[in-house]
Amino acid sequence: MDQTTAVPKEGTKQPAQSPPPPLAPQRSSSSSSIHKGHRSSFAENLRGVPPSPRSQRHPSLTQAAIQDLLNHPPTARNNDPRFAGRDWTEITIGELVSQDDVRWVEMDTSVEDTTMALLKNTSSNVILIREDASSTTAVSTFDYNDLNAYVLVVVGLAHPTEELVSVCNDIGLKAQARVDIPIRDIQPICRKESLVTLQADEDLLSAIELFAGGIHRILVTNRASEVVGVLSQLKLIEFFWNESVHFSAIDELYPKLLRDLGIGSQQIISVNAESALSDALNLMSQEGLSSVAVTDNASNVVGNISSADVRHLTNAASLPLLSSSCLHFISVILTERGTEKGKDSFPVFHVNPYSTLAHTVAKLVATRSHRMWVVESASPSPSAPATPLLGPQSAFPTQSSTQASLSGSHLTAPAAPSLSGMNLSGRLTGVITLTDILNLFAKSTGLKPSDPNEQRARRRRSSSASLRPSLDATRTGTDIRTDFRRHSSVQRD
Repeated sequence: MDQTTAVPKEGTKQPAQSPPPPLAPQRSSSSSSIHKGHRSSFAENLRGVPPSPRSQRHPSLTQAAIQDLLNHPPTARNNDPRFAGRDWTEITIGELVSQDDVRWVEMDTSVEDTTMALLKNTSSNVILIREDASSTTAVSTFDYNDLNAYVLVVVGLAHPTEELVSVCNDIGLKAQARVDIPIRDIQPICRKESLVTLQADEDLLSAIELFAGGIHRILVTNRASEVVGVLSQLKLIEFFWNESVHFSAIDELYPKLLRDLGIGSQQIISVNAESALSDALNLMSQEGLSSVAVTDNASNVVGNISSADVRHLTNAASLPLLSSSCLHFISVILTERGTEKGKDSFPVFHVNPYSTLAHTVAKLVATRSHRMWVVESASPSPSAPATPLLGPQSAFPTQSSTQASLSGSHLTAPAAPSLSGMNLSGRLTGVITLTDILNLFAKSTGLKPSDPNEQRARRRRSSSASLRPSLDATRTGTDIRTDFRRHSSVQRD
Protein backbone atom coordinates (compact mmCIF):
# COMPACT_ATOMS: atom_id res chain seq x y z
CA MET A 1 0.00 0.00 0.00
CA ASP A 2 1.27 3.44 -0.92
CA GLN A 3 1.96 5.75 1.99
CA THR A 4 2.14 9.52 1.82
CA THR A 5 4.56 11.23 4.14
CA ALA A 6 3.52 14.72 5.20
CA VAL A 7 6.19 17.36 5.33
CA PRO A 8 6.36 18.65 8.94
CA LYS A 9 6.03 22.29 9.62
CA GLU A 10 9.03 24.10 10.94
CA GLY A 11 9.18 24.09 14.76
CA THR A 12 6.65 21.25 15.16
CA LYS A 13 7.76 18.36 17.34
CA GLN A 14 7.27 15.04 15.70
CA PRO A 15 6.47 11.82 17.54
CA ALA A 16 9.08 9.09 17.54
CA GLN A 17 8.65 6.56 14.79
CA SER A 18 9.75 2.97 14.73
CA PRO A 19 12.43 2.14 12.16
CA PRO A 20 11.20 0.52 8.90
CA PRO A 21 11.55 -3.24 8.61
CA PRO A 22 14.82 -4.32 7.01
CA LEU A 23 14.67 -4.90 3.25
CA ALA A 24 15.50 -8.28 1.87
CA PRO A 25 18.93 -8.22 0.29
CA GLN A 26 18.83 -7.97 -3.50
CA ARG A 27 21.27 -9.65 -5.86
CA SER A 28 22.83 -7.75 -8.68
CA SER A 29 24.64 -9.24 -11.65
CA SER A 30 27.89 -7.55 -10.71
CA SER A 31 27.89 -8.28 -6.95
CA SER A 32 29.25 -11.27 -5.18
CA SER A 33 26.91 -13.75 -3.52
CA ILE A 34 24.85 -12.07 -0.80
CA HIS A 35 22.55 -14.99 -0.18
CA LYS A 36 24.57 -17.72 1.39
CA GLY A 37 21.84 -20.23 0.61
CA HIS A 38 22.15 -20.09 -3.22
CA ARG A 39 25.22 -19.78 -5.39
CA SER A 40 24.64 -19.03 -9.12
CA SER A 41 26.30 -21.32 -11.56
CA PHE A 42 28.69 -20.08 -14.21
CA ALA A 43 26.08 -20.85 -16.90
CA GLU A 44 23.45 -18.76 -15.08
CA ASN A 45 25.77 -15.80 -14.90
CA LEU A 46 26.27 -15.92 -18.68
CA ARG A 47 22.55 -15.68 -19.40
CA GLY A 48 21.44 -12.35 -20.86
CA VAL A 49 24.95 -10.94 -21.21
CA PRO A 50 24.87 -8.22 -23.90
CA PRO A 51 27.10 -8.69 -26.96
CA SER A 52 30.52 -7.13 -26.91
CA PRO A 53 30.57 -3.61 -28.34
CA ARG A 54 33.72 -4.59 -30.24
CA SER A 55 31.62 -6.72 -32.60
CA GLN A 56 29.74 -3.63 -33.82
CA ARG A 57 32.45 -1.03 -33.34
CA HIS A 58 33.12 1.34 -36.22
CA PRO A 59 36.61 0.90 -37.71
CA SER A 60 39.05 3.19 -35.98
CA LEU A 61 40.33 6.21 -37.89
CA THR A 62 44.00 6.89 -38.13
CA GLN A 63 45.40 9.95 -36.41
CA ALA A 64 45.99 11.57 -39.79
CA ALA A 65 42.36 10.96 -40.78
CA ILE A 66 41.09 12.48 -37.52
CA GLN A 67 43.31 15.52 -37.94
CA ASP A 68 42.15 15.87 -41.54
CA LEU A 69 38.50 15.84 -40.46
CA LEU A 70 39.18 18.43 -37.77
CA ASN A 71 41.01 20.77 -40.12
CA HIS A 72 38.70 20.29 -43.09
CA PRO A 73 35.16 19.41 -41.94
CA PRO A 74 32.47 18.84 -44.59
CA THR A 75 31.01 22.11 -45.81
CA ALA A 76 27.46 23.10 -45.02
CA ARG A 77 24.81 22.27 -47.58
CA ASN A 78 22.66 25.00 -49.10
CA ASN A 79 19.29 23.46 -49.89
CA ASP A 80 17.15 24.92 -52.66
CA PRO A 81 13.45 24.96 -51.69
CA ARG A 82 12.55 24.35 -55.35
CA PHE A 83 13.58 20.72 -54.97
CA ALA A 84 11.98 19.98 -51.59
CA GLY A 85 9.62 17.00 -51.67
CA ARG A 86 10.51 16.07 -55.26
CA ASP A 87 12.05 12.93 -56.68
CA TRP A 88 15.36 13.85 -58.29
CA THR A 89 14.58 11.61 -61.27
CA GLU A 90 11.73 13.99 -62.15
CA ILE A 91 13.88 17.14 -62.06
CA THR A 92 14.76 18.45 -65.50
CA ILE A 93 18.24 19.31 -66.73
CA GLY A 94 17.19 22.87 -67.52
CA GLU A 95 16.57 23.57 -63.82
CA LEU A 96 20.29 23.13 -63.07
CA VAL A 97 21.80 25.34 -65.77
CA SER A 98 21.95 29.01 -66.55
CA GLN A 99 22.40 31.06 -69.69
CA ASP A 100 25.27 32.79 -67.86
CA ASP A 101 27.35 29.63 -68.29
CA VAL A 102 27.32 30.03 -72.08
CA ARG A 103 30.20 32.01 -73.59
CA TRP A 104 30.73 32.15 -77.34
CA VAL A 105 33.59 32.91 -79.70
CA GLU A 106 33.79 32.44 -83.45
CA MET A 107 36.21 30.28 -85.39
CA ASP A 108 38.08 33.40 -86.52
CA THR A 109 38.50 34.74 -82.96
CA SER A 110 42.16 34.83 -81.91
CA VAL A 111 43.56 32.37 -79.41
CA GLU A 112 44.49 35.30 -77.16
CA ASP A 113 40.92 36.64 -77.04
CA THR A 114 39.53 33.14 -76.55
CA THR A 115 41.92 32.61 -73.65
CA MET A 116 40.79 35.88 -72.08
CA ALA A 117 37.18 34.71 -72.32
CA LEU A 118 38.11 31.38 -70.73
CA LEU A 119 39.90 33.05 -67.80
CA LYS A 120 36.81 35.15 -67.10
CA ASN A 121 34.32 32.28 -67.35
CA THR A 122 34.82 30.69 -63.93
CA SER A 123 31.33 29.17 -63.81
CA SER A 124 31.66 26.56 -66.57
CA ASN A 125 35.39 26.79 -67.49
CA VAL A 126 34.65 26.25 -71.18
CA ILE A 127 34.17 28.46 -74.24
CA LEU A 128 31.80 27.38 -77.00
CA ILE A 129 32.97 27.89 -80.57
CA ARG A 130 30.61 28.62 -83.48
CA GLU A 131 31.22 29.34 -87.14
CA ASP A 132 29.98 32.96 -86.99
CA ALA A 133 28.16 35.37 -84.73
CA SER A 134 24.76 34.54 -86.21
CA SER A 135 24.97 30.86 -85.28
CA THR A 136 23.66 29.31 -82.07
CA THR A 137 25.12 25.87 -82.74
CA ALA A 138 28.44 24.86 -81.19
CA VAL A 139 30.94 23.20 -83.52
CA SER A 140 33.74 22.90 -80.95
CA THR A 141 34.87 23.96 -77.47
CA PHE A 142 37.95 25.49 -75.87
CA ASP A 143 38.94 24.63 -72.29
CA TYR A 144 42.09 24.43 -70.16
CA ASN A 145 43.14 21.12 -71.70
CA ASP A 146 43.21 22.86 -75.09
CA LEU A 147 45.09 25.84 -73.67
CA ASN A 148 47.63 23.42 -72.20
CA ALA A 149 48.14 21.75 -75.61
CA TYR A 150 48.54 25.16 -77.26
CA VAL A 151 51.16 26.39 -74.76
CA LEU A 152 53.20 23.19 -75.13
CA VAL A 153 53.25 23.56 -78.92
CA VAL A 154 54.17 27.26 -78.86
CA VAL A 155 57.10 26.82 -76.49
CA GLY A 156 58.37 23.76 -78.37
CA LEU A 157 57.75 21.15 -75.69
CA ALA A 158 55.22 19.01 -77.57
CA HIS A 159 56.23 16.16 -79.83
CA PRO A 160 53.51 16.06 -82.49
CA THR A 161 52.63 13.10 -84.63
CA GLU A 162 53.99 13.09 -88.17
CA GLU A 163 50.83 14.47 -89.74
CA LEU A 164 50.78 17.41 -87.31
CA VAL A 165 54.42 18.51 -87.54
CA SER A 166 53.72 21.16 -90.19
CA VAL A 167 50.69 22.45 -88.26
CA CYS A 168 52.72 22.83 -85.06
CA ASN A 169 55.60 24.50 -86.87
CA ASP A 170 53.21 26.99 -88.44
CA ILE A 171 51.67 27.82 -85.04
CA GLY A 172 55.12 28.30 -83.50
CA LEU A 173 56.27 30.63 -86.28
CA LYS A 174 53.14 32.75 -86.07
CA ALA A 175 53.48 33.04 -82.28
CA GLN A 176 57.13 34.04 -82.64
CA ALA A 177 56.19 36.71 -85.20
CA ARG A 178 53.44 38.05 -82.92
CA VAL A 179 50.78 37.25 -85.50
CA ASP A 180 47.23 36.69 -84.28
CA ILE A 181 46.35 33.01 -84.49
CA PRO A 182 42.66 32.25 -85.07
CA ILE A 183 41.15 29.51 -82.98
CA ARG A 184 40.39 27.69 -86.22
CA ASP A 185 44.12 27.09 -86.84
CA ILE A 186 44.73 25.24 -83.56
CA GLN A 187 41.79 22.84 -83.81
CA PRO A 188 44.00 19.96 -85.04
CA ILE A 189 46.20 20.07 -81.90
CA CYS A 190 43.32 20.22 -79.43
CA ARG A 191 42.11 17.07 -77.73
CA LYS A 192 38.42 16.85 -78.44
CA GLU A 193 35.57 14.95 -76.89
CA SER A 194 32.35 14.39 -78.74
CA LEU A 195 29.90 17.26 -78.28
CA VAL A 196 27.06 15.72 -76.30
CA THR A 197 23.74 17.58 -76.16
CA LEU A 198 20.51 17.02 -74.25
CA GLN A 199 17.33 19.07 -74.29
CA ALA A 200 16.54 21.17 -71.25
CA ASP A 201 13.23 19.39 -70.60
CA GLU A 202 14.85 15.95 -70.25
CA ASP A 203 15.18 14.53 -66.75
CA LEU A 204 18.39 14.07 -64.76
CA LEU A 205 18.38 10.32 -65.37
CA SER A 206 19.56 10.99 -68.93
CA ALA A 207 22.39 13.22 -67.71
CA ILE A 208 23.64 11.02 -64.87
CA GLU A 209 23.74 7.98 -67.15
CA LEU A 210 26.01 9.85 -69.58
CA PHE A 211 28.22 11.26 -66.82
CA ALA A 212 28.49 7.85 -65.16
CA GLY A 213 29.85 6.51 -68.44
CA GLY A 214 32.70 9.03 -68.50
CA ILE A 215 31.26 12.04 -70.35
CA HIS A 216 32.48 15.23 -68.64
CA ARG A 217 30.26 17.92 -70.14
CA ILE A 218 26.78 18.20 -71.69
CA LEU A 219 25.50 21.10 -73.79
CA VAL A 220 21.89 21.82 -72.86
CA THR A 221 19.63 23.02 -75.69
CA ASN A 222 16.06 24.17 -76.12
CA ARG A 223 13.65 22.72 -78.68
CA ALA A 224 15.11 25.07 -81.32
CA SER A 225 18.56 23.46 -80.74
CA GLU A 226 19.92 26.68 -79.25
CA VAL A 227 22.42 26.20 -76.41
CA VAL A 228 20.90 27.50 -73.18
CA GLY A 229 23.35 26.09 -70.65
CA VAL A 230 26.30 23.83 -69.89
CA LEU A 231 25.98 20.97 -67.39
CA SER A 232 29.20 19.47 -66.03
CA GLN A 233 29.94 16.51 -63.78
CA LEU A 234 30.96 18.88 -60.99
CA LYS A 235 27.74 20.86 -61.21
CA LEU A 236 25.69 17.67 -60.90
CA ILE A 237 27.81 16.51 -57.95
CA GLU A 238 27.21 19.89 -56.27
CA PHE A 239 23.48 19.48 -56.84
CA PHE A 240 23.39 16.03 -55.23
CA TRP A 241 25.55 17.26 -52.34
CA ASN A 242 23.32 20.25 -51.55
CA GLU A 243 19.97 18.56 -52.16
CA SER A 244 20.58 14.98 -51.04
CA VAL A 245 18.51 15.57 -47.92
CA HIS A 246 15.52 15.40 -50.27
CA PHE A 247 16.72 12.21 -51.98
CA SER A 248 16.99 9.33 -49.53
CA ALA A 249 18.55 6.89 -52.02
CA ILE A 250 21.51 9.24 -52.49
CA ASP A 251 21.69 10.50 -48.90
CA GLU A 252 22.00 6.95 -47.53
CA LEU A 253 25.29 6.53 -49.41
CA TYR A 254 27.08 9.49 -47.82
CA PRO A 255 27.83 8.00 -44.37
CA LYS A 256 29.47 4.91 -45.89
CA LEU A 257 33.25 4.47 -45.98
CA LEU A 258 35.14 4.52 -49.27
CA ARG A 259 36.62 1.16 -48.33
CA ASP A 260 33.15 -0.38 -47.99
CA LEU A 261 31.80 1.20 -51.18
CA GLY A 262 34.68 -0.20 -53.21
CA ILE A 263 34.82 2.72 -55.64
CA GLY A 264 37.85 4.30 -57.26
CA SER A 265 40.89 2.90 -59.00
CA GLN A 266 44.43 1.87 -58.10
CA GLN A 267 45.67 2.64 -61.62
CA ILE A 268 47.32 5.98 -60.93
CA ILE A 269 49.73 8.16 -62.86
CA SER A 270 51.80 10.57 -60.79
CA VAL A 271 54.72 12.91 -61.27
CA ASN A 272 57.68 13.38 -58.93
CA ALA A 273 57.82 16.65 -57.02
CA GLU A 274 61.29 17.43 -58.43
CA SER A 275 60.31 16.79 -62.05
CA ALA A 276 59.93 19.77 -64.36
CA LEU A 277 56.50 21.35 -64.63
CA SER A 278 56.60 20.74 -68.39
CA ASP A 279 56.69 16.99 -67.64
CA ALA A 280 53.43 17.22 -65.70
CA LEU A 281 51.73 19.28 -68.42
CA ASN A 282 52.88 16.88 -71.13
CA LEU A 283 51.69 13.95 -69.05
CA MET A 284 48.19 15.40 -68.74
CA SER A 285 48.08 16.19 -72.45
CA GLN A 286 49.27 12.72 -73.43
CA GLU A 287 47.01 10.77 -71.08
CA GLY A 288 43.92 12.92 -71.44
CA LEU A 289 43.96 13.88 -67.74
CA SER A 290 42.71 17.04 -66.08
CA SER A 291 45.09 16.67 -63.11
CA VAL A 292 47.99 14.60 -61.76
CA ALA A 293 49.22 13.87 -58.24
CA VAL A 294 52.62 15.25 -57.25
CA THR A 295 54.54 12.86 -54.99
CA ASP A 296 57.87 12.72 -53.18
CA ASN A 297 60.42 9.91 -53.48
CA ALA A 298 58.37 7.69 -51.15
CA SER A 299 55.13 8.20 -53.13
CA ASN A 300 53.67 10.53 -50.47
CA VAL A 301 51.28 13.05 -52.02
CA VAL A 302 52.65 16.58 -51.66
CA GLY A 303 50.30 18.38 -54.02
CA ASN A 304 48.19 18.43 -57.14
CA ILE A 305 48.60 20.04 -60.56
CA SER A 306 45.60 20.45 -62.85
CA SER A 307 45.23 21.60 -66.43
CA ALA A 308 43.47 24.71 -65.06
CA ASP A 309 46.80 25.71 -63.46
CA VAL A 310 48.08 26.54 -66.93
CA ARG A 311 46.32 29.88 -66.41
CA HIS A 312 49.36 30.84 -64.33
CA LEU A 313 51.50 30.48 -67.47
CA THR A 314 49.56 32.88 -69.70
CA ASN A 315 51.92 35.65 -68.73
CA ALA A 316 55.16 35.61 -70.75
CA ALA A 317 57.18 36.47 -67.62
CA SER A 318 55.97 33.28 -65.93
CA LEU A 319 57.07 30.87 -68.67
CA PRO A 320 60.41 30.04 -66.98
CA LEU A 321 58.26 28.10 -64.53
CA LEU A 322 57.97 25.38 -67.18
CA SER A 323 61.51 24.26 -66.40
CA SER A 324 61.16 24.63 -62.62
CA SER A 325 60.08 21.78 -60.37
CA CYS A 326 56.47 20.81 -59.84
CA LEU A 327 56.82 21.49 -56.12
CA HIS A 328 58.10 24.98 -56.80
CA PHE A 329 55.14 25.62 -59.12
CA ILE A 330 52.74 24.50 -56.39
CA SER A 331 54.36 26.92 -53.95
CA VAL A 332 53.98 29.75 -56.50
CA ILE A 333 50.28 28.98 -56.85
CA LEU A 334 49.82 29.01 -53.09
CA THR A 335 51.71 32.27 -52.77
CA GLU A 336 49.53 33.95 -55.39
CA ARG A 337 46.35 32.59 -53.80
CA GLY A 338 47.46 33.88 -50.41
CA THR A 339 48.12 37.30 -51.91
CA GLU A 340 44.67 37.43 -53.53
CA LYS A 341 42.72 36.11 -50.51
CA GLY A 342 44.88 37.63 -47.80
CA LYS A 343 45.47 34.38 -45.93
CA ASP A 344 47.28 31.07 -46.18
CA SER A 345 45.44 28.48 -48.23
CA PHE A 346 46.44 24.88 -48.83
CA PRO A 347 43.69 22.93 -50.63
CA VAL A 348 43.60 19.27 -49.61
CA PHE A 349 43.22 16.92 -52.56
CA HIS A 350 43.47 13.62 -50.70
CA VAL A 351 41.29 11.27 -48.65
CA ASN A 352 41.88 7.83 -47.14
CA PRO A 353 40.02 4.49 -47.24
CA TYR A 354 38.27 5.33 -43.95
CA SER A 355 36.93 8.65 -45.23
CA THR A 356 33.20 8.71 -45.76
CA LEU A 357 31.67 9.44 -49.13
CA ALA A 358 30.26 12.64 -47.61
CA HIS A 359 33.73 13.83 -46.60
CA THR A 360 35.07 13.02 -50.08
CA VAL A 361 32.28 14.79 -51.94
CA ALA A 362 32.56 17.81 -49.63
CA LYS A 363 36.25 18.12 -50.55
CA LEU A 364 35.53 17.78 -54.27
CA VAL A 365 32.93 20.53 -54.06
CA ALA A 366 35.12 22.79 -51.89
CA THR A 367 38.20 22.46 -54.13
CA ARG A 368 36.20 22.24 -57.38
CA SER A 369 38.32 19.26 -58.35
CA HIS A 370 37.62 16.32 -60.63
CA ARG A 371 39.43 13.76 -58.48
CA MET A 372 40.66 13.00 -54.97
CA TRP A 373 43.81 11.01 -54.32
CA VAL A 374 43.47 8.11 -51.90
CA VAL A 375 46.37 7.87 -49.46
CA GLU A 376 47.48 5.66 -46.61
CA SER A 377 49.86 6.40 -43.74
CA ALA A 378 52.76 8.55 -44.82
CA SER A 379 56.06 6.82 -45.59
CA PRO A 380 59.47 8.25 -44.66
CA SER A 381 60.83 10.17 -47.62
CA PRO A 382 64.49 9.35 -48.22
CA SER A 383 66.89 11.86 -49.65
CA ALA A 384 67.78 9.43 -52.41
CA PRO A 385 65.21 8.10 -54.91
CA ALA A 386 63.05 5.48 -53.24
CA THR A 387 62.79 1.89 -54.38
CA PRO A 388 59.80 1.58 -56.74
CA LEU A 389 56.66 0.57 -54.86
CA LEU A 390 54.01 -1.91 -55.92
CA GLY A 391 51.46 0.81 -56.42
CA PRO A 392 51.34 4.08 -58.32
CA GLN A 393 54.13 4.53 -60.80
CA SER A 394 55.97 7.80 -61.04
CA ALA A 395 55.89 8.88 -64.64
CA PHE A 396 59.24 10.65 -64.63
CA PRO A 397 62.64 10.05 -63.02
CA THR A 398 63.74 12.31 -60.21
CA GLN A 399 65.68 15.33 -61.41
CA SER A 400 68.25 17.38 -59.63
CA SER A 401 66.82 19.65 -57.00
CA THR A 402 68.69 22.52 -58.59
CA GLN A 403 66.19 24.04 -60.97
CA ALA A 404 66.34 26.78 -63.54
CA SER A 405 66.59 30.21 -61.98
CA LEU A 406 63.56 32.48 -62.17
CA SER A 407 65.63 35.65 -62.00
CA GLY A 408 63.85 38.46 -63.71
CA SER A 409 60.45 36.90 -63.11
CA HIS A 410 57.88 38.66 -60.97
CA LEU A 411 57.01 35.38 -59.28
CA THR A 412 58.51 34.30 -55.97
CA ALA A 413 57.76 31.31 -53.78
CA PRO A 414 58.43 30.07 -50.27
CA ALA A 415 60.72 27.15 -49.64
CA ALA A 416 58.99 23.80 -50.01
CA PRO A 417 59.20 22.77 -46.33
CA SER A 418 57.18 25.84 -45.34
CA LEU A 419 54.07 24.62 -47.18
CA SER A 420 51.58 24.07 -44.39
CA GLY A 421 49.35 21.02 -44.64
CA MET A 422 51.77 18.77 -46.47
CA ASN A 423 52.33 16.68 -43.34
CA LEU A 424 48.68 15.58 -43.47
CA SER A 425 49.28 13.57 -46.63
CA GLY A 426 50.19 9.90 -47.05
CA ARG A 427 51.37 7.33 -49.57
CA LEU A 428 49.42 7.42 -52.83
CA THR A 429 47.40 4.22 -53.31
CA GLY A 430 44.39 5.16 -55.45
CA VAL A 431 42.16 7.80 -56.98
CA ILE A 432 38.44 8.61 -56.88
CA THR A 433 36.94 10.71 -59.66
CA LEU A 434 33.64 12.46 -60.24
CA THR A 435 32.88 9.74 -62.77
CA ASP A 436 33.29 7.05 -60.08
CA ILE A 437 30.85 8.80 -57.73
CA LEU A 438 28.24 9.49 -60.41
CA ASN A 439 28.60 5.88 -61.56
CA LEU A 440 27.78 4.81 -57.99
CA PHE A 441 24.73 7.11 -57.90
CA ALA A 442 23.52 5.81 -61.26
CA LYS A 443 23.81 2.16 -60.26
CA SER A 444 22.08 2.82 -56.93
CA THR A 445 19.01 3.93 -58.89
CA GLY A 446 19.00 0.90 -61.17
CA LEU A 447 20.68 2.45 -64.20
CA LYS A 448 23.28 0.55 -66.22
CA PRO A 449 25.77 3.13 -67.50
CA SER A 450 28.44 2.25 -70.02
CA ASP A 451 31.95 1.39 -68.86
CA PRO A 452 33.78 4.69 -68.18
CA ASN A 453 37.09 3.05 -69.11
CA GLU A 454 35.96 3.04 -72.74
CA GLN A 455 35.56 6.82 -72.68
CA ARG A 456 38.93 7.23 -70.95
CA ALA A 457 40.63 5.15 -73.65
CA ARG A 458 38.90 7.20 -76.36
CA ARG A 459 40.09 10.40 -74.69
CA ARG A 460 43.70 9.21 -74.68
CA ARG A 461 43.52 8.19 -78.35
CA SER A 462 42.26 11.65 -79.28
CA SER A 463 45.34 13.31 -77.83
CA SER A 464 47.45 14.69 -80.63
CA ALA A 465 50.75 15.09 -78.78
CA SER A 466 53.18 12.45 -77.56
CA LEU A 467 55.51 12.80 -74.60
CA ARG A 468 58.99 14.17 -75.18
CA PRO A 469 61.49 12.82 -72.63
CA SER A 470 63.54 16.00 -72.35
CA LEU A 471 63.27 19.69 -73.02
CA ASP A 472 64.06 20.89 -76.54
CA ALA A 473 67.13 23.06 -76.08
CA THR A 474 66.63 24.72 -79.47
CA ARG A 475 63.49 26.52 -78.32
CA THR A 476 63.24 28.68 -75.23
CA GLY A 477 60.25 29.60 -73.13
CA THR A 478 60.40 33.17 -74.45
CA ASP A 479 59.25 31.95 -77.88
CA ILE A 480 55.67 32.51 -76.82
CA ARG A 481 54.84 36.11 -77.65
CA THR A 482 51.27 36.47 -76.53
CA ASP A 483 51.15 38.49 -73.33
CA PHE A 484 48.11 37.92 -71.14
CA ARG A 485 49.15 40.17 -68.25
CA ARG A 486 46.06 42.32 -68.65
CA HIS A 487 43.97 39.64 -66.91
CA SER A 488 46.32 38.11 -64.35
CA SER A 489 43.87 38.00 -61.43
CA VAL A 490 41.54 35.01 -61.80
CA GLN A 491 40.07 32.35 -59.60
CA ARG A 492 41.62 28.92 -59.61
CA ASP A 493 39.45 25.91 -60.49
